[in-house]
Amino acid sequence: MNFYFMKSKKISLLTILFYVVSSAVSAQDNDLLQLVNDNKPKKEYIDYSFKSTRVIMSQSMELLKPGTMDFRILHRFGNINGGGYELFGLDHATMRMGFDFGISRNFMLGIGRSTNKKEFDGFLKYRLIHQSTGSHSFPLSLVVVAGSTLQTLKWNDPTKKYYFSDRLGYYYQAIIGRKFTDGISLQVSPTILHQNLVPAISDPNDLYALGVGGRFKLSKRISFNFDYYYRFNPDKQGETLNPLSIGFDIETGGHVFQMHFSNAIGMNERIFLSETTNDWGNGDIQFGFNLSRTFQLKKRK
Repeated sequence: MNFYFMKSKKISLLTILFYVVSSAVSAQDNDLLQLVNDNKPKKEYIDYSFKSTRVIMSQSMELLKPGTMDFRILHRFGNINGGGYELFGLDHATMRMGFDFGISRNFMLGIGRSTNKKEFDGFLKYRLIHQSTGSHSFPLSLVVVAGSTLQTLKWNDPTKKYYFSDRLGYYYQAIIGRKFTDGISLQVSPTILHQNLVPAISDPNDLYALGVGGRFKLSKRISFNFDYYYRFNPDKQGETLNPLSIGFDIETGGHVFQMHFSNAIGMNERIFLSETTNDWGNGDIQFGFNLSRTFQLKKRK
């Protein structure tokens, strides 16, 4: 009986010892895992690739913060080669006034109205991938944009039958971009523009283009920007050209002031892709500016 008691006692001591050792090893493993996890870089999103949601005339890969509204005025004067008589283009002007809204971290929308052809436009903008560093990072941002335009200018020939759908245009765009350093950001923008009604039978209803945009930081508040679109199937008459804009972003508190030169008259995707007739080589260049003022509509969490 004492033998069995002593044997049972040894087994109990071994069980207790095994439990203590296992607990110590498990705790040590947990400490090591915690240490590894603490040393693992945390995921951080890359923002402010551009100072504005537009490079100059085209959309940038940036989005508004949730609960904010961007009141935006785009102003474009006439051709500077008009000389002193036209005050180098300042006697003529077109403009677009717009309101953009940040809905969530990855979604925004906007509406606007241009004096050119009295055109209304609206767009939806969604970020599928956000450039990031650290754990599960991704080196690029991917943003998609879908928009529509509506011309309200009276028809040139009121005797001809037109339909409401003839006034509509649509565009779809993917923006692929990267902020390489604090001072350099680049993006490309494959774009499809569809117009229900085009000026001539030989003009394409579906226009395909590739946009390129960039930002080069010059100082804390000033950067050099450019954007350009190459159109793969422009009008066969060759009357329209590829739009190119260059300029400077100036940040002043809650404002972003953009001064630029461009050969594009229009300030929405339908116009500058399909109706740019100015030629940089002939001095058909227009001076313009964009003024952006952001308002906080909803308190951030």
